[in-house]
Amino acid sequence: MAGSTKDYYEVLGVSRTASAEEIKQSYRKLALKYHPDRNPGNKASEELFKKIGTAYEVLSDPKKRELYDLRGQAGLDDIGYQGFKSTEDILSRFGTIFGDLFGDSGFRFNQQSRRGEDLRVQLTVPFRDGALGASKRIKLQKPSACQACRGSGGAPGSFRSICRTCGGSGQVQNQNPGFGGLFSVAEECPNCRGAGKAYSNFCPACGGKGHTIQEVSLEVKIPAGVKDGTVLSLRGEGAPGPSAGCNGDLLIQLTLEPDEVFECKGNDLIVAVRVMFTTAALGGELEVPTLRGRARLKIPPGVQSGTLLRMKGEGIHPAHGFQGDQLVRIMIDVPRKLDSAQEKLLRELEKTLNLNSSGSF
Repeated sequence: MAGSTKDYYEVLGVSRTASAEEIKQSYRKLALKYHPDRNPGNKASEELFKKIGTAYEVLSDPKKRELYDLRGQAGLDDIGYQGFKSTEDILSRFGTIFGDLFGDSGFRFNQQSRRGEDLRVQLTVPFRDGALGASKRIKLQKPSACQACRGSGGAPGSFRSICRTCGGSGQVQNQNPGFGGLFSVAEECPNCRGAGKAYSNFCPACGGKGHTIQEVSLEVKIPAGVKDGTVLSLRGEGAPGPSAGCNGDLLIQLTLEPDEVFECKGNDLIVAVRVMFTTAALGGELEVPTLRGRARLKIPPGVQSGTLLRMKGEGIHPAHGFQGDQLVRIMIDVPRKLDSAQEKLLRELEKTLNLNSSGSF
């Protein structure tokens, strides 16, 4: 919720067990009360309108509601959800509800203004950037609203009238070749793109599409502790909507590169270190790599190969949730070659150990 940490259920005035219909009814009532056209110039009312719109979008979406119920705002932060930033986004997103709600009462809602499509891209990041969090700048080519016509698709000075191709229905009938061509299929009108109205002259810059393909540079904030396959959402960075409708979102699916040092298990990290057999037998201290640098680890006497030693709090610290630990897997290092003096000492040690162990079975 932009600018507020107030509970979404409280914003809509419903219980946490409220049904989808109860949530919808409460939203309709509050939307009518705080709609900008009923409260012209009232900034406080406009902010409330955006807050209840954000609350409704979360609680009416089963996936978002589940994340919110489990982890609160932290669950939404993990998927990059930021809430509504403008009343126009709300009006476009919930067009059907506002159509039912306001009918012909004069409230603004352009039925021909539709939301643009969501765009999806993949972003590969190093494991440590995903574990610690990072800010990445990406470049991509995507549709952007045409600057010449401001996304309308019409040439300067042109006007919109009933589309001659579809007669205002927004659809055209195309013959289906199956079953001997006896059936026809309704498809979006290519001239007005489903709007039912078309400009007398198309914008020469975009050919009437309302958008052009441009290269853009965007900053992506990666929360600490994201997992492989996490999808972040940048609101309003998707394709522009037809007839100057609001933009869709840009969905960024993260792929984490494997790390040469660390293995991940939830929020815990596992790292293998080699320990001299003398240190394993006698105990001591060893400097080991961690996610944030290096740290000293105490090796207990007699540690066995494969033992996991825990370093509290040295794992992944997610943006929200429990901090992980680092588990150090001991790999005992045996020298490949000994000189004569070393071999003699080990032979003597072997005899001593054998004598001490005789009769113990």
